[in-house]
Amino acid sequence: MHPTLFVPPLTDAHRQRLRQGLRSPDAFTVRRCQILLASAQGTPPSAIARQLGCTAPTVRNAIHTFARQGLDCLQEKSSRPHAARPLLDASYAELLKDLLHHSPRLFGKPTSVWTLNVVADICHAKGWTPRVLSGEAIRVALKRLGIRWKRAKHWITSPDPAYTRKKKPATA
Repeated sequence: MHPTLFVPPLTDAHRQRLRQGLRSPDAFTVRRCQILLASAQGTPPSAIARQLGCTAPTVRNAIHTFARQGLDCLQEKSSRPHAARPLLDASYAELLKDLLHHSPRLFGKPTSVWTLNVVADICHAKGWTPRVLSGEAIRVALKRLGIRWKRAKHWITSPDPAYTRKKKPATA
């Protein structure tokens, strides 16, 4: 069983700001203000949760956050994990560009056309990613790195010295 938890004593300025927050257009701010004002009146978290239709851990989290951050806890923060980082970051941009300028056949693939899943397989085989990513994850990574995913024929160049001469009639 959790010990009864209350907010620390509120100053007049805090109390006034919480009352102003009750009129906020943001539902998150209104809910936090309701929780903190009720706790300041001595209402236990379980009773506040019943009154507001939320869970007791939600009330406890609001009280703990207020104790840590003060009135800054009235603004909703990002729910994205703090430790999230892309598996293919900017350090792989040049490597990926170089990879896509070669044929997949050089890497043992049975096709000469790049697909996102083929890129994912090769990135994993080269040790750039800890697991084989989905094609969509590769597409997002390429977009984030500034590499547009189009059909390869529009931007891959050939080592053939006559490549530009041969390509001009086909693309003109």
